[in-house]
Amino acid sequence: MSDTRLRALSELERKILWLATWTIHNANHVRPSLDGLKVGGHQASSASMVSIMTALYLAVLRPEDRVAVKPHASPVFHAIQYLLGRQTRQKLEDFRGFGGAQSYPSRTKDSDDVDFSTGSVGLGVAQTLFSSLVQDYVHAKGWGTDRPEGRMVALIGDAEMDEGNIFEALMEGWKHGLRNTWWVVDYNRQSLDAVVREGLWSRLEATFRNFGWDVVVLRHGTLQRAAFAEPGGERLRDWIEACPNQLYSALTFQGGAAWRKRLTGDLGDQGDVSALIERRSDEELARLMGNLGGHDLPTLLEAFEAARQHDRPVCFIAYTIKGAGLPLAGHKDNHAGLMNPAQLDLLRQAMRIRPGHEWDHFEGLDVPPETLSDYLQAVPFAQGGERRLVAPAVAVPEALTLPHQASASTQQGFGLLMHEIAKQGAALSRRIVTTSPDVTVSTNLGAWVNRQGLFAKEEMADLFRAERIPSTFNWRFSPAGQHLELGIAEMNLFLMLSALGLSHAINGERLIPVGTLYDPFIERGLDALNYACYQDARFIVVATPSGLTLAPEGGAHQSIKTPLIGMAQDGLTSFEPAYVDELAVMLRFAFAHVQRDEAPGPDSLLRDEAGGSAYLRLSTRVLEQPRRMMTPDLADDILQGAYWVRKPGSNAQVVIAYAGAVAPEAIQAVGMLAEDRRDVGLLAVTSADRLHAGWTAAQRLREAGAPGAAAHVERLLAPLPPHCAIVTVLDGHPATLGWLGSVHGHRARALGVERFGQTGTIGDLYRHHGIDAAAIAAAAEATAPGRPLRLLRRAY
Repeated sequence: MSDTRLRALSELERKILWLATWTIHNANHVRPSLDGLKVGGHQASSASMVSIMTALYLAVLRPEDRVAVKPHASPVFHAIQYLLGRQTRQKLEDFRGFGGAQSYPSRTKDSDDVDFSTGSVGLGVAQTLFSSLVQDYVHAKGWGTDRPEGRMVALIGDAEMDEGNIFEALMEGWKHGLRNTWWVVDYNRQSLDAVVREGLWSRLEATFRNFGWDVVVLRHGTLQRAAFAEPGGERLRDWIEACPNQLYSALTFQGGAAWRKRLTGDLGDQGDVSALIERRSDEELARLMGNLGGHDLPTLLEAFEAARQHDRPVCFIAYTIKGAGLPLAGHKDNHAGLMNPAQLDLLRQAMRIRPGHEWDHFEGLDVPPETLSDYLQAVPFAQGGERRLVAPAVAVPEALTLPHQASASTQQGFGLLMHEIAKQGAALSRRIVTTSPDVTVSTNLGAWVNRQGLFAKEEMADLFRAERIPSTFNWRFSPAGQHLELGIAEMNLFLMLSALGLSHAINGERLIPVGTLYDPFIERGLDALNYACYQDARFIVVATPSGLTLAPEGGAHQSIKTPLIGMAQDGLTSFEPAYVDELAVMLRFAFAHVQRDEAPGPDSLLRDEAGGSAYLRLSTRVLEQPRRMMTPDLADDILQGAYWVRKPGSNAQVVIAYAGAVAPEAIQAVGMLAEDRRDVGLLAVTSADRLHAGWTAAQRLREAGAPGAAAHVERLLAPLPPHCAIVTVLDGHPATLGWLGSVHGHRARALGVERFGQTGTIGDLYRHHGIDAAAIAAAAEATAPGRPLRLLRRAY
């Protein structure tokens, strides 16, 4: 970079530091506070990233590159976007306020150019790794080759490296031949509560090298390296590199005089090195000791440009000072600290910012505004227009075909449906990509993988087949494969689904990701699932087996609260079928749902126009399958969340509402009630999530002045007389359906599983947890008083 351009870049670096700092100050000390709460904003954590982000965004990155910004550097990101014309002053003034720039970069809440949401530390880091693998997958298919490959860049706080999911992701990256990935560690050696332990950088370096990464340690800036070349400079280098982190931070906070006293005391009167120190004023000495690699633009530019010459993954360990350039630099309490107005005024004077001109783009800078404007107009990253790409939707058939099975589990049905899709070879099948954390076979994806193959960038034969050893499965790897096999790490599964589910926006190529895992282990990856939904990634999660149905495996493999997760998770529509024909309707809906992206109408109850991800909670329990015509009305009821298996009569005393694999028990209980309770109804709940969402949405609409708004569940339960009782049951937490009585004010009793299970048969466990037919009938007898149930007495 020429000296002229480097000078312009340096001036913009100063401006970015000011804007980030002022944005936080404005939110905390200038903007009126209506609730008295501290707004926050992490001035020190932002300051340590200013040089790194200036070099990347304003010199190194290209439009095809994608970045996960360190969460606490959000103000720096927004300041850069403001200078590039992609962020508004109003959004900065409203930082951390309603409708303003977000605390942490958000794809869905921020209006500027966020590639990956960050905030739950560690997840955005790993997201870049999986996004790079997805980019390789897309290009291996011959798609998107008109666009250059991009670097997937993560900007990481050093304390963020404590997150275990990062190291799980490193393992997966090594397995799949990771490329085009940069992780830049802001090694400021301070975390929220403390100073980072000594020697962490060497452990990080060894870890990354072991996984095949290049490691570039940026420890010293150009000022320091020049000083090291002076007589006595080697002794200074040795002292700096041996200095404990806490001492370096403390001396930085104390300033030039403290540096002089300590260096003189430690190094003594040693001629050359003493002269090196004495040649510099206190201010110059402080500038020298603060000139670490992560704050030196020439050092950063040289390292980044060198890494652009190859596609190997690179970890940059950039030494920085937390709070660099601010009065609180180096102080161990600066993480949540804020500059007070007096300190801000000192910074304002140093930056030459006139009151009332705090938001001016080039206020206080030494380079002419037109020169800086020309520089920003030419920034490579800002060329090429809109970076959030779009991809056409893939056609989904009107119905998924499946030969009737007399008896089957929904897990078996899922495997058969996927196999049928693969056999048909339509566009849908070519865009589906499946993935699983080492449970591909045990979640019934085996037939799909046999036909579609496993993905790898190079061909790998199935040696068992080559050696003529009989096997049910043909595990051949090739660039044509459509299954990504993962190790046993559910965090990796959901991060991979997140990356696959953003391919349309990142790579301009539509993928339809389907991930499988055991239902109880959703909780092991829950943070990553929430993160994926927060980004509006689009995918289908098939969780099986669920509930108590993996009975012989015991309590650790039996899920209880996942139905509630399905109801509560924003961006995720959950279903729980009892029968395979219901599953076929749900899966077809999910294939279309993950591709929708329209604004919902004002009277939309379920917001289906906006689309989202889907969660199918399946079971290994084999049930007798109904022989019935899947009419449009029945399919619609299934998708709305419930349908009548047996409609209640006008004098109904009790209704049994069930979800999922307990259907036989619910049906048997209705039979036990029939002699002693009038007009008993049986309601199949196929989506407690959608049923509840529609109900709450209808209530909001009526409260807003739309009296005609009515939810599906309200229409279903409207014919029930006031005295009718409702008993709900599922193989999951009873709160999932326990709200049904509130719809029209009916008495209700909710049955389900509330305690950890144990080994046994399904019958044993259903009786133990009170969700067998006799328990359902007994609950109905108690909730709908009347004469004793004769068939219940016989059952006992």
